[in-house]
Amino acid sequence: MLSVEASYLAGQSYSATNLWKAPGMWGTRSSPALGTDGTIYIGTWSGRLLALNPDGSKRWAFRTGLEMASSPAVGTDETVYIGCRDRRFYAVDRRGKLKWFFPTGGWVDASAALATDGTIYFGSWDKQFYALNPDGSKRWVFSTGGPIVSSAAIGADGTIYFGSHDRNFYALNPDGSLRWRFATGGAILSSPAIGADGAIYFSSVDGKLHALNPDGSARWHLHTGGVTGSSPVLGADGTIFISVNTNHCAVNADGTFKWVRRFWHPGPGAYGDTAAAVLANGHVIFTGGDGYVMTVLHGTGDRDWVWNFWLYAPSHSSVVVSPEGTVYAACTGAYLYALQNNVPLANTPWPMFRADPQHTGRVRIGAR
Repeated sequence: MLSVEASYLAGQSYSATNLWKAPGMWGTRSSPALGTDGTIYIGTWSGRLLALNPDGSKRWAFRTGLEMASSPAVGTDETVYIGCRDRRFYAVDRRGKLKWFFPTGGWVDASAALATDGTIYFGSWDKQFYALNPDGSKRWVFSTGGPIVSSAAIGADGTIYFGSHDRNFYALNPDGSLRWRFATGGAILSSPAIGADGAIYFSSVDGKLHALNPDGSARWHLHTGGVTGSSPVLGADGTIFISVNTNHCAVNADGTFKWVRRFWHPGPGAYGDTAAAVLANGHVIFTGGDGYVMTVLHGTGDRDWVWNFWLYAPSHSSVVVSPEGTVYAACTGAYLYALQNNVPLANTPWPMFRADPQHTGRVRIGAR
């Protein structure tokens, strides 16, 4: 008998199984992150950072002052970093105890990026981009002309990339100096993805998906047909996946559409602002405002299976995939779901939101 993954690769159909659902996710926009021991971390609209055991039971809850739109990032020592709308950035240890917080002048909706030397990078609605030391002290601050909700990405050489509401996309050196900036026609809400050759991909409210070379020059841009805050992810052959309005899109490495697929059940107010996840068998998991999680075939865009949230509640939270292939997906209606899928992430530089299950925001060096 073929193994589960071998069966998938042989083209046999499959579907996901719901393992459990955990309550307390009303209004969440946070994407779950995973600790190396399988703990699931997620921020909630009720102002709690939750830690769940792999079986879905609650390990602990850390209370903040206001709601969290930021997604957690997990450090090598299992410290959990997350921003909050109480104008603070938090570091919480693996037991749920506060290590430190750093005050900012605005909401912190952007998720943190964690450098290999322990530096923590994030932006704020106060128009500042921060670099903190592991003890919470300020290393440097870079000022932009607008709020920052774009979560930063860290390249193989340590360059930090992010966008701002001031319509500029920035590349900073690790010492905080400007390497280059690229002007777009609109605010940048999405987080960038980085390819194996150093290319940087991001969307803008100007209705374009942009591809830049490592030196900041334009490689290409594609009119996607609408405004999106969705962050791109990358397939093994360089295909870029992104959601736009009520469509899920696959874009070739040369900047042309491979396919566009409409939501399974687009309704009033449905829109896609989440990032996809690319699996090792070539399938892609999307969530959307229509209340469904689905996978589509990588090459054709044909649907392989469709699974709906509780009462078709929309999702504005990107999925995370564990090393074993369990998919964690949150809906704004009520629950965090664990779906048994058994296929791990694709071996690409940026297969999912924030690049890896710990949400470090670092390009996966050595991935194809």
